[in-house]
Amino acid sequence: MKRTGTAFEVAVHEEATLGEGPTWDPATGRLLWLDILNSRVHTHDPATGRRTVRRTDQHVGAVKPRAGGGLVLNLRDGIGLLDPDDTFRWLHREPVPGRRGNDAAVAPDGSLWAGTMRYDEARGGGTLTRYTGDGTAETVLDDVTVSNGTGWSPDGTLMYYADTPTRRIDVFDVTADGRVAGRRPLAAIEDGAGFPDGLCVDADGCVWVALWDGGAVRRYTPSGDLDRVITLPVPRVTACAFGGPDLTDLYLTTARVGLPDPHPLAGSLLVVPDAGRGVAQPAFAG
Repeated sequence: MKRTGTAFEVAVHEEATLGEGPTWDPATGRLLWLDILNSRVHTHDPATGRRTVRRTDQHVGAVKPRAGGGLVLNLRDGIGLLDPDDTFRWLHREPVPGRRGNDAAVAPDGSLWAGTMRYDEARGGGTLTRYTGDGTAETVLDDVTVSNGTGWSPDGTLMYYADTPTRRIDVFDVTADGRVAGRRPLAAIEDGAGFPDGLCVDADGCVWVALWDGGAVRRYTPSGDLDRVITLPVPRVTACAFGGPDLTDLYLTTARVGLPDPHPLAGSLLVVPDAGRGVAQPAFAG
């Protein structure tokens, strides 16, 4: 196993309360990321250093590019769309008191797989739901506590998923119609090493997972073997994604929420240059 402790750089110095959801947008050459609890969507252009910040009307758990331009948002009360002209509209609105949207990912078929969780993190209070471009919703998992990282193998035959309190990264088989079956553990995070949060899959089919309260990001092989650990000075690493023009830079979001004496970089967007090689992510077909 290869261990790296000082390979990261600071892409954006920020005091995000709950930084999350890094996503590379190839159409604009920018990285999208967000601060859930401050209802902010950030963009970062690594070529120029230019950044933007947009405030949303609700807590926002995920943001992804759309195939026709604009963004899809996993919000407190459901799935919203931002059109290219900045007009907002709901794709699927289903408010549940005490619940909000959390992490989300776009499947190879262009559907959005969006997770939810309760603010009090009550056991079984969250879901994982599949949304098609026309707004059709299908609940995939209905007994989730903190729905987090979701990703697909490069050939689209496997889906990886983390319900954070289980301390597991699970793997599913993807069926011919794009749905999933055969859930089983890929890897478990040992006591004292943190909890699995956001994840991404690289071109070798390996799974990178950010560790909340673990101060690290780990890489697991398709067989579940741990083969790389990048340690970081901030304990709450929330999510990871490959970006840059060649998809070789690993971007990491971090959080400062709940930390009595946060590290100066807690809440910042970090990057590990030349960490590996990512896979181009599909845009949402809606």
